[in-house]
Amino acid sequence: MSDPLNVLVKKAPDQHDPPDSPRSVGWTVPHRVRLADEKNPLPLDCGRTFAPVDVEYEVYGELNPARDNAILILHALSGDAHAAGWSARADELGRPWLKKRPGWWDGMIGPGKAFDTTKYCVICSNLLGSCYGTTGPASTDPETGRPYGLRFPVVTVGDWVRLQERLVSYLGITRLRAVAGGSLGGQQALEWALAYPERVESALIIASAARLSDQGLAFNAVARHAITTDPNFQDGDYYGKATPDRGLAAARMLGHITYLSEVSMRWKFGRRFCNGEGPGFHLGVDFEVESYLRHQGEAFVERFDANSYLYITRAMDYYDAANWGEGDLDRACSRIQSRLLLVSFSSDWLYPPEQMKELALALTRSRKRVSYVNIPSTYGHDAFLLEVEKLSCLVRSFLEGGRLA
Repeated sequence: MSDPLNVLVKKAPDQHDPPDSPRSVGWTVPHRVRLADEKNPLPLDCGRTFAPVDVEYEVYGELNPARDNAILILHALSGDAHAAGWSARADELGRPWLKKRPGWWDGMIGPGKAFDTTKYCVICSNLLGSCYGTTGPASTDPETGRPYGLRFPVVTVGDWVRLQERLVSYLGITRLRAVAGGSLGGQQALEWALAYPERVESALIIASAARLSDQGLAFNAVARHAITTDPNFQDGDYYGKATPDRGLAAARMLGHITYLSEVSMRWKFGRRFCNGEGPGFHLGVDFEVESYLRHQGEAFVERFDANSYLYITRAMDYYDAANWGEGDLDRACSRIQSRLLLVSFSSDWLYPPEQMKELALALTRSRKRVSYVNIPSTYGHDAFLLEVEKLSCLVRSFLEGGRLA
């Protein structure tokens, strides 16, 4: 659920590996493939079948001759297929922000990094319903010739994973070395282990849980309300017109609050005033935290579609791994054949450690091979993007089958 691009922009630019660095995957180019058409539509949990569906994805590293070294990376809410390296086609894609920073998990993916591209073939695809190359609400509905808008079907995490399975099969991969993701990406990794137990050797579930908390549901509800009550929303048919920027910005500001912790907010802003002197005695932006949130909201509307935000947060709401066990999480976990690494962060209150521990205990009771680590961190939910050094050590050891440090 976190926002990788805006997290990364807070880090010093010189900490990024430039494209010519031996630790970078270099310049990247996205691929696009049609994975559902009229003859082979995608079945959805809502009861509909859907086509056509195009998928954007990127690949780093090489598949070995046995095709058994592939790792699928799953992205969070506002992420995309560009997980590592530097986009060679940012302008062509109409995504100029990609010129300023590498992929959203670049610190974790590359030669010698946690997901070592000299050993593994790393794949990342964009979600169904998003706005970065895979079919979504802004795509053209072939029946009307206009963007789908709210005529786009309601999709689920299960639908996303079924589409990813088609991509993996298209690439000629029978069994994945690993699936891995943080936040909403972690729920996709868990869904992979549940839906395709025979095709996943190991699953890395980070800053996530078997389901979103009641508090998380509430935050998503308010975010969607902000979007749908924007005067420009027009029942989702705003393409080519004024867009619901105010509603989407408010939704994103709300989301950002959940990504941080009390400690990280204190360090970043405290109660400091924008002018550095004291209260300005007006009702505009006066505190630094207000300025920060407003900037994040305004920046987000330049690169994300409001309808996609509605659909993806709804998919997040609906996900519940226990559904595989008819409401019993232990029973659901009994399906899993993969080794699992679960990682939570002590200050994450969006997906708190208690929820990850609940999943770890369910897996343990089901006698699964699971390792659970709670990393002390002050970064809140954003920690899965920022605690690269600690996370890399765990991921590297787990993938190599050794003891966790």
